[in-house]
Amino acid sequence: MAHEYPSLYSLLSQLITAPCFFIFLLFPLSSISSFHVIFTSASAPTIAISKVEQYQEALALLTWKVSLDDQTQVLLSSWFGHNSCHHWFGVACHRSGSVSDLNLKSCGLRGTLQNLKFSSLPNLLTLNPSNNSLHGTIPTNIGNISNLIAILDFGSNHFTDVIPEQLGFLTSLSFLSLASNNFRGSILPFIGNLKNLTILHFYENELSGSIPKEIGLLRSLNDLQLSTNNLTGPIPHSIGNLRNLTTLYLDRNKLSSSIPQEIRLLRSLNDLKLSTNNLSGPIPHSIDNLRNLTTLYLDRNKLSGSIPQEIGLLRSLNDLKLSTNNLTGPIPHSIGNLRNLTTLYLDRNKLFGSIPQEIGLLRSLNDLKLSTNNLTGPIPHSIGNWRNLTTLYLNRNKLSGSIPQEIGLLRSLNDLQLSTNNLIGPIPHSIGNLRNLTTLYLNRNKLSGSIPQEIGLLRSLNDLKLSYNNLIGPIPHSLGNLRNLTTLYLNRNKLSGSIPQEIGLLRSLNDLKLSTNNLTGPIPHSIGNLRNLTTLYLDRNKLSGSIPQEIGLLRSLNDLKLSYNNLIGPIPHSLGNLRNLTTLYLNRNKLSGSIPQEIGLLRSLNDLKLSYNNLIGPIPHSLGNLRNLTTLYLNRNKLSGSIPQEIGLLRSLNDLKLSTNNLIGPIPHSIGNLRNLTTLYLDRNKLSGSIPQEIGLLRSLNDLKLPYNNLIGPIPHSLGNLRNLTTLYLNRNKLSGSIPQEIGLLRSLNDLKLSTNNLTGPIPHSIGNLRNLTTLYLDRNKLSGSIPQEIGLLRSLNDLKLSYNNLIGPIPHSLGNLRNLTTLYLNRNKLSGSIPQEIGLLRSLNDLKLSTNNLTGPIPHSIGNLRNLTTLYLDRNKLSGSIPQEIGLLRSLNDLKLSTNNLTGPIHHSIGNLRNLTTLYLGS
Repeated sequence: MAHEYPSLYSLLSQLITAPCFFIFLLFPLSSISSFHVIFTSASAPTIAISKVEQYQEALALLTWKVSLDDQTQVLLSSWFGHNSCHHWFGVACHRSGSVSDLNLKSCGLRGTLQNLKFSSLPNLLTLNPSNNSLHGTIPTNIGNISNLIAILDFGSNHFTDVIPEQLGFLTSLSFLSLASNNFRGSILPFIGNLKNLTILHFYENELSGSIPKEIGLLRSLNDLQLSTNNLTGPIPHSIGNLRNLTTLYLDRNKLSSSIPQEIRLLRSLNDLKLSTNNLSGPIPHSIDNLRNLTTLYLDRNKLSGSIPQEIGLLRSLNDLKLSTNNLTGPIPHSIGNLRNLTTLYLDRNKLFGSIPQEIGLLRSLNDLKLSTNNLTGPIPHSIGNWRNLTTLYLNRNKLSGSIPQEIGLLRSLNDLQLSTNNLIGPIPHSIGNLRNLTTLYLNRNKLSGSIPQEIGLLRSLNDLKLSYNNLIGPIPHSLGNLRNLTTLYLNRNKLSGSIPQEIGLLRSLNDLKLSTNNLTGPIPHSIGNLRNLTTLYLDRNKLSGSIPQEIGLLRSLNDLKLSYNNLIGPIPHSLGNLRNLTTLYLNRNKLSGSIPQEIGLLRSLNDLKLSYNNLIGPIPHSLGNLRNLTTLYLNRNKLSGSIPQEIGLLRSLNDLKLSTNNLIGPIPHSIGNLRNLTTLYLDRNKLSGSIPQEIGLLRSLNDLKLPYNNLIGPIPHSLGNLRNLTTLYLNRNKLSGSIPQEIGLLRSLNDLKLSTNNLTGPIPHSIGNLRNLTTLYLDRNKLSGSIPQEIGLLRSLNDLKLSYNNLIGPIPHSLGNLRNLTTLYLNRNKLSGSIPQEIGLLRSLNDLKLSTNNLTGPIPHSIGNLRNLTTLYLDRNKLSGSIPQEIGLLRSLNDLKLSTNNLTGPIHHSIGNLRNLTTLYLGS
C-alpha cells in the first residue's frame, strides 16, 4: 500500500489538472449551496475514512465523469479536487467523510455507467441518476456496490438489455426502480432475495415472460408497479403473500388466465390496476375483502360473468373501471352503496337489464360511462341527482322511453352521449340548462318533435349530433348562437323549411351535415362565411335555386355533397377555388350549362359525380388534370362532342360512367391507360368507330357497357384478357364479324349481351366455359350454324335469348340441364327437328318462345311440367299431332300461341283451366 499512495495521488492529480477537468463555475457558490455535502449517520461508518479511501471515491466519480458527454461534464463542473464531499453537486456524505448519496436526478446526464467503479463507493446508501439520458446496460459489477445501499433509482433513462441478476446481491434495498427504460427479457427469480423492498417499479419497459412466483417473498412491499410491459402468463398465486401492498399496478401487459382468489388477502390495497391484459374468467366474489380500495381498474380484458353484488361493499372506491370486457347480466343494485365514486366505467360489455334507480345515489360521480351494452328500459329519473357529473355516456344500448326532464339538472355536464338507442319523444326543453356542454350526441334514436329553441343557449357546444331521428319542423334560428360549434349533424331527419341565414354565423364549423331531410329554398349566401368547413353535406333534400358563388370561399372543404336536390343554373366557376376537395357530388339535380374548365383545378379530387343533370357542351379537356380521380360520373346529361384523349391521363380511375349523353366520335385509344378501371359505362351515346384493341388492357374491369351506340367492326379478340369481367354489354350497335373464341376465357361473366348487331358465323363452342353466366343475349344478329351442345353447361343461366338469327339444326337436348332458366327465346330462326322432351325439365321457365322455326313432330307431353309459364309461343312451325291435354296444367299462362302449325284433333277441354289467359292463338 505504501507504494500505491504516490501512484494513486499522481493519477488523481493528473485528472484534476487535465483540460477536461478545468473548472468553469456556472453558478456562484451561494447558488449551489443546496448541493453541498450532507452528512448522514444512518447505518454509516462512524470512524473517519482515510485520505486514500477518499481519493478512491473521488477517482471513481471523476473517472465516470470523464466518460460522459461534454455537456454533462459542464453540468458536473463542481466535481474536482481530492474530496468528493467538498461541494460536489449531487453528492452527500456520511460524517466519516465517505460518500453516502449520489442524487443526480433530472440533471441532463448523457452517457453510460460502464466506467463507474461501484466497488469504490463502499458506503453508498442512495444512487439516483433517474430521469436522464443514460443508456447502455447496467454493468454486472453493480453487485459490488455497497451492501448498505437502500435506494437504487435508474428510472426514466434509456437503459437496454436484460436486468442483471447481480441486483439480487443488494439485499438491503428498500427502493428499486428500473422504470421507463428499454429493458427486455424476463424478471428473474433473484427478485425474491430482496426481502427489504418496499417499492419495486419496473413499469414501462419491454419485459416479457411470466411474473416469477418469488415475487411473493417480498412481504414488505407497499408499492409494486410492473405495468406497460409484455408480461405473459397468469398472475402468480403467491401475490397473496404481499399483505402490506397498498399499490399494485400490473396493467398494460399480456397477462392471461383468471384473477387469482388470493387477491382477497391484500387487505391493505388502495390502488389495484389490472387493466389492458388478456385476463379471463369472472371477477372474484372475494374482492369484497379489499375494503380500502379507492381505485379498481379491471378494464380492457376478457373478463366474463356478471358483476358481483359484493362490489357494493367497496365503500371507499373513488374510481371503478370494468369497461371493455365480456361481462354479462344486470348492473347490481348494490352499486348504489359506492357513495364516494367519482368515476364509473362499465361501457363496452354485454350487460343487460335496466339501469338501476340506485345509481342515482352516487352523488359524487363526475364520469359515468355505460355505453355499448345491451341495457334496456328508460333512463331513470334519479339521474337528476348527479349534480357533479361532467361526462354521461349511455350511447349504444337499447334504452327506450323519453329523455327525462331531469337531464336539465346536470348543470356541470360537459359531454352527453345518448346516441344509438331507441329513445322516443321530444328533446326536452330543459336541455337548455346545460350551459357547460361541449358535446351533445342524441343521434340514431327515434326522437320526434322539433329541435327546441333552447338548444341555442348551449354556447359552449363544440359537437352537436341530432342525426338519424324523426325530428320535424325548421332548423331553429337560435343555432346561430353556437359560435364554438365545430360539428353539426342534423342529417337523416324530417326537417323542413329553409336553411337559416344564421348558419353563416357558425364560423368555427368543420363539419356540417343537413342531408336527407325535407329542406327547401335556396342555399343561403351566408354559407360563404364558414371558412373552416371541411365537410358540407346538403344532399337529399328539396333545395332549389342556384349554387351560390360564395361556395367558392370555402377553401378548406374536403367533401361537398349537394346531390339529390332541385338545384338549377350553372355549376359556378368559383368551385375552382376549392383546391382541397376530394369529393364533389352535384348529381341528381337540374343543373344546366357546361362543365366549367375550372373543374380541372381540383387536383385533389377522388370522386366527381355530375350525373343526372341537364349539362351540355363538351367534356372539358382540363379533366385530364384530375390525376387522383377514382370515380367520374358524367352520365345522364346532354353532353356532346367527343370523349377527350386526356381521359387517358386519369390512371387512378376505378369507375367511369359517361353513358346516356350525346357523345360522338370514337372511343379514344388512350382509354387503355386506365389500368385500374373496374367499371366502364359508355352506353347510350352516339359513339362511332370500332372498339379499340386497347380495351383489352383494362384487366381489372368488372363491368363494361358499350350498348346503344353506333360502333362498327369486329369484337376485338383482346377482350379475352378481361378475366375479371362479370358484365359485358355490346348490344344495340352495328358490330360485325364473328363472336371471337376468346369470349370463352371470360369465366367470371354473369351477364353477356351481344344482341342487335350484325354478328355472323356460329356461336363459339367456348361459350360453354362461362359457367357463371346468368344472362346470355345473342338475339337479333345474323348468327348461323347450330346451337352448340355446350350451351347445356351453363347451369346458372336465367335468361337465354338466341332469337332473330339464322340458326339451324335441332334444339339440343342438353338445354334440359338449364334448370334455372326463366326465359328461353329461340324464335325467328331456322331450327328443325322436334321439341325435345327435356324441355319439360325447365320448371322455372316463365317465358318460352320457339315460334317461326321449322320444328316438327308433336308438342311434348312434358310441357305440362312448366307450371310457372306465363308465355308459350310455338306458332309458325310445322308441329303435328294433337294439342296435349297437359297444356291445361299451365295455369299461370297469359299468352298461348300455337297457330300456323299442322296440329290436328280436338281442342282438349283442359284448356279451360287456363283462367289467366289473355291471348290464345290456335288458328292458321
